[in-house]
Amino acid sequence: MSLTIKVLIGMLLGIVVGLSINLLGLNAPDGWIYGYLTNGLFHVVGTMFVNALKMLVVPLVFFSLICGVCGIGDIKLLGRIGSKSFVLYLITTAVAIASALIIAAGLGIGQGMDAVSEAVFTGKDAPPLSHVLINIVPTNPINAMAKGDMLPVIFFAILFGTSILLVGRKASSVADFIEVLNEVMMKMVTIVMSVAPYAVFCLIAKAMANLGLDLLGQLLGYVLVLIGVLLFHLFVTLQVVLKLFSGLSPFVFLKKIRNAQVFAFSTSSSNATIPVTLRTVTERMGVKNSVASFTVPFGATINMDGTAIMQGVATVFIANIYNVELGMSGYLTVIMMSVLASIGTAGVPGVGLIMLSMVFAQVGLPIEGIGLILGVDRLLDMIRTAVNISGDAVVSVVVAKSENQLDTTIYDDPLAGTVDDAGVHFDPAAERDLAAGIEQTHNRS
Repeated sequence: MSLTIKVLIGMLLGIVVGLSINLLGLNAPDGWIYGYLTNGLFHVVGTMFVNALKMLVVPLVFFSLICGVCGIGDIKLLGRIGSKSFVLYLITTAVAIASALIIAAGLGIGQGMDAVSEAVFTGKDAPPLSHVLINIVPTNPINAMAKGDMLPVIFFAILFGTSILLVGRKASSVADFIEVLNEVMMKMVTIVMSVAPYAVFCLIAKAMANLGLDLLGQLLGYVLVLIGVLLFHLFVTLQVVLKLFSGLSPFVFLKKIRNAQVFAFSTSSSNATIPVTLRTVTERMGVKNSVASFTVPFGATINMDGTAIMQGVATVFIANIYNVELGMSGYLTVIMMSVLASIGTAGVPGVGLIMLSMVFAQVGLPIEGIGLILGVDRLLDMIRTAVNISGDAVVSVVVAKSENQLDTTIYDDPLAGTVDDAGVHFDPAAERDLAAGIEQTHNRS
């Protein structure tokens, strides 16, 4: 049984167990199930697993990105990869928010609804864009790594790798050492992933047990529309972008991205999923590490398709509840604010709700309206994170294909990157090289 199947089974069992606890009323705060199971064992195991993934992010991104820059060997090519990635991420975010607004407004969700919530939301101030741009250059790179600030880490890693290239042969030993460290980090990812099925079960079971189904029923229209738009963006918009710009099969992509989507769904964190996404696009899809090591962490930081969709649907929903007419100018403002905020709030905890409070303030909607959707945001955050990392993978594949940095043999092979019973990865490129070597030896003999 492959790891993907095991993780999917863990997720399904987690949903069944968590919903059973919730529906049977066994999750009372003063009960032993809440104290020792949902908020005990499930919480401890799930949080330890997420922490382990986050532990890997900074060193993995740092070493992998340096190896990627050294592997590219051309500063101009690195500039092209960066600019293409940035433009594609902004375009997909704009399309995501626009489709969310059109579908939500067309369905008229929230009209005539008397939604009541005891939750209270207070908007936080997001840092200005100028502040974010300044902070991209770290005054102390070690401090940036300790805090997990990905944009400064990415900047320092690119600068470090570029410097290795410019030094030349003298720095070859440093490059080789970092290459070994990168392989060690990938092996650590394999070790952590081995416990994934059990950790995913605990994460999902806890989330489902704590989710109030009464509140879910009250906000059913909002939940269904948001999930529908997220799925539309995943299965239609992103696949059209993939087919249009790369010519590759969307069906193969969707099959190979499942594992990373499950991890994103269970962790609700694009950053925590970076190790899994990076491994998926390189080993399963054939993207060269020189491209993936840049596009994946960069996308996890600024690409927020799922969050943009949530903003569009939530804006229409709250506007209809409070009978606020946004008009065309209001919708255009929401699109512009969402695209800019996806950059301006990069790396800020609780980024989705911060971005939403910024949008509400700009179009004149009451910030406290966010309290109405807080109860179901945890579940929806899981789904939109899966959409976010899917967008990261699509852009990685498209950019790699455009720069001839994609091995189509690996992309088209269903077994590429899978692990057999002995724990050995199947690498069709290595198999092809081995077969060619054997054939050459046979011809010489």
